[in-house]
Amino acid sequence: MRRFWGPWAVFLAGAGALAGCQGPGAAAPDERRVFRYNQPEALTSLDPAFARNQANSWAVAQLYNGLMELDSTLTPVPALARRYQVSPDGLTYTFVLRKGVRFHGSEVFARPKMFIDPPPNWIIKHPVEFAAGPAGRPVTAADFVYSFQRLLDAKTASPGGWIFRGKVLEQADGDPSDTCFVAVNDSTLRIHLQKPFIPFLGILTMPYTYVVPREAVARYGKDFREHPVGTGPFQFRLWDEGNVLLYKKNTHYWRRDARGRQLPYLDAVAISFIADRKTEFLTFMQGKLDFLSGIREGSRDLVMNRDGTVRADFRGKFAVQKVPYLNTEYLGIQLDSTHLTGEQAVQGRALRDVRVRQALAWALNKPELTAYMLNHVGQAGTSGFVPAALPSFSQALVPGYDYQPARARALLRAAGWGPRRPLRLRLSTVAERKEIGEYLQKQWANVGIQVQVDINQSAAQQELVDNGRAAFFAKSWLGDYPDAENYLALFYSPNFSPAGPDKTHFKSAAYDRLYDQAIRTQDAAQRTALYQQMDRIVVAEVPVISLYYDELIRLSQNNVRGLKANPMNQLLLEGVWKR
Repeated sequence: MRRFWGPWAVFLAGAGALAGCQGPGAAAPDERRVFRYNQPEALTSLDPAFARNQANSWAVAQLYNGLMELDSTLTPVPALARRYQVSPDGLTYTFVLRKGVRFHGSEVFARPKMFIDPPPNWIIKHPVEFAAGPAGRPVTAADFVYSFQRLLDAKTASPGGWIFRGKVLEQADGDPSDTCFVAVNDSTLRIHLQKPFIPFLGILTMPYTYVVPREAVARYGKDFREHPVGTGPFQFRLWDEGNVLLYKKNTHYWRRDARGRQLPYLDAVAISFIADRKTEFLTFMQGKLDFLSGIREGSRDLVMNRDGTVRADFRGKFAVQKVPYLNTEYLGIQLDSTHLTGEQAVQGRALRDVRVRQALAWALNKPELTAYMLNHVGQAGTSGFVPAALPSFSQALVPGYDYQPARARALLRAAGWGPRRPLRLRLSTVAERKEIGEYLQKQWANVGIQVQVDINQSAAQQELVDNGRAAFFAKSWLGDYPDAENYLALFYSPNFSPAGPDKTHFKSAAYDRLYDQAIRTQDAAQRTALYQQMDRIVVAEVPVISLYYDELIRLSQNNVRGLKANPMNQLLLEGVWKR
């Protein structure tokens, strides 16, 4: 029978393991200096090359750093880079690295005193017998070259290679050039692009781009996923998969706070893996977790009133943060009939009429949806596809679809649908969106559209959508980096799925021209105007129907300080402390 580690057991295990770091007889760390959070989704790797989801991204963000990071306004700013320069033509990015940054102390950097290099089969069992110090070796520009090339190497099989493909300098056969990443010297890195791509600095804030040491990957191979070596504020200690993950403080971390004090403030991080959301919430309410991200359906009505405020019986018991979230929940319409068969092909033909797509959008009362289904956690999707957290969002300049059922009925009549010939559709979705799907079903029934809601497993839904086999589907797009381009790329025709993110196979020559122009435009105001023009095309053509722009709810214990929420839902613990 598999044992269950409750969060308190996790903390006790963490305290024991962390005390073991200090040697025999050392006292367990003060609970106030251990940050405890739960990860309900599966954690698959501590290798940043596989930071494809929130679980992996949060875990690696404590262990690693990249060239750039996001500030409080979601602007890319230097991290391990001390400064950077972009050439006037937008094709060359030069980074000068920060001095004094070292990888975590690890056996991979150790050299036995009696050898110049250890034999290949040498097993280091007693690190104290080796010449390596408590901190690892310095980070150099060559480490970034290696880390970026590794992302693009087919042998790595990283899902993150797309961030550089089609952007950095390539050979005639389409493979990345050997000179796209260049270490000019130990402290200077150059990246060469094949064409300007203005959001490139935003891409360099992504966890995929965190720097890793060649020695660790060479030593551990595929097992690097569970033997991480980075530069971050915390250092790996223990991972009992599915039960507990422990980090200890990196005492040689390169960053200090504004008053010159060494970061991080915490001694350790203990991560539990409770899959059940109700149990997770109960554990938080018992004070055994310091932080909770998101309130699911099972707990939302318990904690929040319909107007989005915290219920009186919970008020003051914990801190609540609510911020816009870079996530657009939407309905997608497959405009390419190539892979639609049977009933899907029949409804696909109906949905290719833009009047039908517009009618579907006008029929929805989105403010009511966010009020009664989401307790006002989210903003009604009555503008374009770009979410409210980004600068190009504008309800005035990109007006979308509000609730006009009479207009929806008129469009349906004009398209040849009505009581004698009702439009019948099937909406493909997943279990967690079932209630929203049923709400939409009733809204469409009010204008004479009969919609059956089909519930799929998440993997099956993904496969149907990616391969163009669902004519009408529910989906969401969570931003990879904070630039509207990342959302508008979903409608750029070279990005057809399954290889790219254009899951509706929307194609417009005018749109593609604007996209190509926008990614080359360095002036921010001009680029914003182009983004808004593109978003207006999306609204008019309706390859998607924006339901709502998500908002992020975070709960934390009242003694937690320095924990900041941002629209990317990053978890950054280097500046966090507990009273």
